[in-house]
Amino acid sequence: MRSDAETVDAYLAELPDARRQAIEKVRRVILEHLPEGMVEAMNWGMIAYEIPLERYPRTYNGKPLMVAALASQKNHMAVYLSAIYASPQTAAAFETAYRATGKKYDAGKSCVRFKDLEQLPLDLIGEVIAGTSIEEFIQITEDAVSARKQNK
Repeated sequence: MRSDAETVDAYLAELPDARRQAIEKVRRVILEHLPEGMVEAMNWGMIAYEIPLERYPRTYNGKPLMVAALASQKNHMAVYLSAIYASPQTAAAFETAYRATGKKYDAGKSCVRFKDLEQLPLDLIGEVIAGTSIEEFIQITEDAVSARKQNK
């Protein structure tokens, strides 16, 4: 479910109470752990956490690099973690740590789906957010682009 909200407050206001409360709690965890220089914005119809174009303008689509995002979808909520998408080692470590919490692991390539906060290990989400600096994320991105070019 893509939102046309232009601000985070407008996005949150359009959510049902239970979802808004859950999204707000995950948002607080993300903001508490967000590395310096990354910003919160509305992009791609969801709350996005990005490296501003002023810091890294060489993106393939002219939009800021998205490090993480938070969204309320039709049948679930999701936190998107680009670091687990971009790095197989980070993805494997994240899955292992997630499963060790005993919570149900429901994830795609970068999204972690949850129906309520009981399914989401907030401490682990905070660790992943805090675990990659702007410089590291830029390097991961550039390495991925370079690998794709070599595989063509």
